[in-house]
Amino acid sequence: MPDQPPRGKLRIYLGYAAGVGKTYQMLDDAQELKQAGRDVVIGYFEPHGRADTIAKTHGLEIVPRRKAAYRGAQFEEMDSEAILSRKPAVCAVDEFPHTNVPGSLRAKRWQDVQALLEAGIDVLTTMNIQHLESLNDQVLRISGIQVRETIPDWIVQQAAQVIMVDLTPRALLNRLIRGVVYAPEKAQKALDHFFKESTLVALRELALRQTAHEVEVRQLDLEELPPPERPGGESLQTMVTGVTGRNERILAHVTADPSSAMVIRRAKRVADYLQADCFAVGVRRHADPRDPETSESEAVERHLNFARQLHVEARLLEGEDAATILVDFARRNGVTQLFLARPREAGLAAIVRRSLAHRVVQLTRDMQVTIVADRETAR
Repeated sequence: MPDQPPRGKLRIYLGYAAGVGKTYQMLDDAQELKQAGRDVVIGYFEPHGRADTIAKTHGLEIVPRRKAAYRGAQFEEMDSEAILSRKPAVCAVDEFPHTNVPGSLRAKRWQDVQALLEAGIDVLTTMNIQHLESLNDQVLRISGIQVRETIPDWIVQQAAQVIMVDLTPRALLNRLIRGVVYAPEKAQKALDHFFKESTLVALRELALRQTAHEVEVRQLDLEELPPPERPGGESLQTMVTGVTGRNERILAHVTADPSSAMVIRRAKRVADYLQADCFAVGVRRHADPRDPETSESEAVERHLNFARQLHVEARLLEGEDAATILVDFARRNGVTQLFLARPREAGLAAIVRRSLAHRVVQLTRDMQVTIVADRETAR
């Protein structure tokens, strides 16, 4: 068998909204890499009619898009197989969180990027902070918008570099009003909804905090992919330093309630900050294989699968006393923090869940227990 090429390096250009300059910066760096002698191609580029960004593609080879038919319409996707066949040293890929047309070889663009990296191709790519999976609930509270296209945190953690492309909210709004970001009719709609200054300020703060977190947990290799410089200080690059290991272990309790997804995200985010192991644990009362699958057990399994997608170790335990089973597992596995959802239902279901939470708190005097509330419904 031929030797496997070294895995490519991933560089992510992180922003907090459309128009801050992520794609421009990515292409500017691609031009610099080409001038330095690297074999660079553009795998996917979304121009949005922005003349200054389009100008940055001049002289760079663009791999033609793949045409895909879906429900009687034609779509264009990145042709990852053509890129793999071309075998460039570096590939620029816009819109990292994109969902591919059904029927594509891979469901998500980040999965296409993984294939390029495994083939030894360095990838430059762009995304906004609201597409990070663990921040999904916070972004909903900030913006009122449920982001459907998300990227698992572990993908971002694999990046060799994360560069925040920053622009103040006031400067971004001025660009929007001038028609630099969107056409006039689309710009006005954006101003009325997502592009409110208070929303942009909060999202920018999230992006800055995430970048600071990347600083703490990553030791960069700055030789293979040298850090770019941008006049005016608009790019903030994550820098060196590692964090010593801690003895924290995190557990998210999983039930059939929809809030379990929020609990898993919260627990995973805390675990990532602490560089701790994370578990997602559900408890079912009956293990009789003759019992038919219920909608409740199916919902628990969906949440456990969601946890697995985030690289959280998921377990389904069996027993009649859920609180005791949960705490016993936590103790045997050295868990230090346990996350539970606050019940949102009324009536008997809420009483049962409150009783579970109360019993868990009583049984875990040696652990930190966090009751995670959905702020939209807990007012």
